[in-house]
Amino acid sequence: MVGAGLGWRQPMNVDEERFLGVALEMLQNGSWFIPHRAGEIYADKPPLFMWAVALFIQLTHLPKVALYLPALLASAVTTVCLYDLGRRLWGRRVGVIAALLFLATYQTYSILRTGQIDGFLALWTILGIYGLCRHLLLGPAWRWYYVACAAMGLGIISKGVGFLPVLMLIPYVYAVRKGWNGVVSMPGEAGRWWLGLAVALAAIALWLVPLLVIVAQGSPDSLAYAEEILLKQTAGRYANAWEHREPFWYFLVQVIPKYWLPIFFMLPWLVPAWRRQLLKHDARVLLLLGWVLLVLLFFSLSSGKRKLYIFPALPALILLVAPLLPWMLRRWFLGRARGKVVFTVLTALWLGAWFARGFIEPHREGINPHETLMRDVARLSGNAELVLVGWREGHWVFAQQPIVHFGFYNGHSLEQSALWLRSHPQAYALVPARDLARCYDPQKARRVGATSRAEWFLVGADADNQRCQSPVPEKVYSFAWKQPL
Repeated sequence: MVGAGLGWRQPMNVDEERFLGVALEMLQNGSWFIPHRAGEIYADKPPLFMWAVALFIQLTHLPKVALYLPALLASAVTTVCLYDLGRRLWGRRVGVIAALLFLATYQTYSILRTGQIDGFLALWTILGIYGLCRHLLLGPAWRWYYVACAAMGLGIISKGVGFLPVLMLIPYVYAVRKGWNGVVSMPGEAGRWWLGLAVALAAIALWLVPLLVIVAQGSPDSLAYAEEILLKQTAGRYANAWEHREPFWYFLVQVIPKYWLPIFFMLPWLVPAWRRQLLKHDARVLLLLGWVLLVLLFFSLSSGKRKLYIFPALPALILLVAPLLPWMLRRWFLGRARGKVVFTVLTALWLGAWFARGFIEPHREGINPHETLMRDVARLSGNAELVLVGWREGHWVFAQQPIVHFGFYNGHSLEQSALWLRSHPQAYALVPARDLARCYDPQKARRVGATSRAEWFLVGADADNQRCQSPVPEKVYSFAWKQPL
């Protein structure tokens, strides 16, 4: 289901272009612990996901397929873990329902069919949930607890929120103190509990220790990278996000009603049923439901929100829904043979539609427009050196010729491009239409296409209108792919 259309898909959004490019650049320059984007350090995310993509590129020699394999692996592991946990906690039928319900939920495809970190993060999240449930509800199982801790450590070096499964310990402690049914109490084991922290830190150290060694060698760029990734992109971004700012209720109002279909329609029956189970002191429901609510609260408290952030909570929610689904079906369709037929047909159509969409969507989207644009630019410029102005990741990933830029977030790149062309008259610049007339004569520019909500023009040194003056750029990044996509 999740792999439908694999091989037809193209990296189409900025996240996919960025992560594929970073992985390819790792393979080219060998800088595994400090990622780069077109020669400039990329400090937004830890590198584990890019390592995984690079590994699959090496194994398949198909970059556009390798990008999607980490999420496909995560989807397979999640499906198996949901089946096994449902079977162990409630019975085999519930395990089957949990696996199928996961494959029937909208957000499963919204996340796991993309080449983004959150799909890969799902792998470590489900292993964390699985290990903790085996230990806290079916244990004691210290080995599974340590597997969960290792998974959380690897999740952290995939994306900072990889620690989220540990929040399950909060409802667990409450359940133990109140004597709830089904929870495993493990008194006098403080040493074993703290060893889990050591295991998580050891997993994080796979990346962090080599990074600190590189920083200790005294490179200013590596120090700036460490400060950015360890402080600004984690705690700083959570406390005061500078993009994707949304109100507190964003997930409840704009995400869950759409992306948690069909589960959302079941809530009028689910909520009273969960309440009855909690009144019976069922620790299984307390731990899973408590964890889902804590994850929602965690992301709601941050000012920065995206619809994919709450995906880690979905597997635990499915484990809560699966045991109740047979009861709900009996309640809805008892004595209604036609209703059962309608439900069966709708379920088959729903799953079939998602399977078919996996093939239809790539065909409808076609080739990434950046790929077409950069091939045309290379042809029109004779593969000469190309200066990028206000560029996006697609221009770098699909570049067919040597490129030059002055920093991804540089606000003066237009003026600096004019200065560069004056000293490199054989080079060309790729400039967005909105900025073109400030430094270049539009009559001497050639339109090459539209991508990233902008029109792009190719200009040479002869198009310089001499109006732009700029100091010499602090940094100039030169980059070329050895094997262009």
